[in-house]
Amino acid sequence: MGARIRVHNRRVSSRRVDLNADLGEEVTDDEALLAVVTSANVACGFHAGNATTMRLVCEGAAERGVRIGAQVSYADREGFGRRPLDVPTDVLREQVAEQVGVLSQIAATAGVEVAYVKPHGALYNRVVDDEEQARAVLEGSGRLPVLGLPGGRLLALAAQAGRATFLEAFPDRAYVEGADGSRRLMPRDRPGAVLHEPAEIAARAVELADGVHSLCVHGDGPTAVAAARAVREALEGSGLSVEPFA
Repeated sequence: MGARIRVHNRRVSSRRVDLNADLGEEVTDDEALLAVVTSANVACGFHAGNATTMRLVCEGAAERGVRIGAQVSYADREGFGRRPLDVPTDVLREQVAEQVGVLSQIAATAGVEVAYVKPHGALYNRVVDDEEQARAVLEGSGRLPVLGLPGGRLLALAAQAGRATFLEAFPDRAYVEGADGSRRLMPRDRPGAVLHEPAEIAARAVELADGVHSLCVHGDGPTAVAAARAVREALEGSGLSVEPFA
């Protein structure tokens, strides 16, 4: 058994890791990704997706034993949820609650439950440092476990409230390091911020797996499925067990 690292209120084992991807966004092969990942972040209609895509992903996840997470977002279909928006706290709280509620109802009809919440895009980056927006996400998502970036306000507040928290890393994204040593995702408009070569992504996944519960491979890129397959093969080849975190 590998070394264990205490983070928030969960332990991270270096011998097991979850593999998650964004599904239901109508831009990739959900069925192919469901055959590879162990957790699916399901678009809840605010940045992408609809009732039909949510149902299909939930049904496919139920068949394969894949965990379902609510991928909550700003209401921004035009910008795919990646444009920074200033949304009042009470409005965001209700928007998150609506998204979680809709997915929960659809998941129930497929025989699965929503196992966690994970913000998407601009909201994901915002709640790393913005406490008010982070609180809105938490208040709107009930008691669901929370998946997010290590060192962010969202996970810290969730842990303080007694919520289960899980750390993730992105092998297909570049990071920037702050003066305080914290790591954030490099903005997508910078050169090299998003990686597309499956072999490179897979190699980084093995490096990043130690110290997190889950690795995320984005589902909207041209090499999404190939990258996910390469990542899983590399993880298992290195002796890691790929299984759901929640």
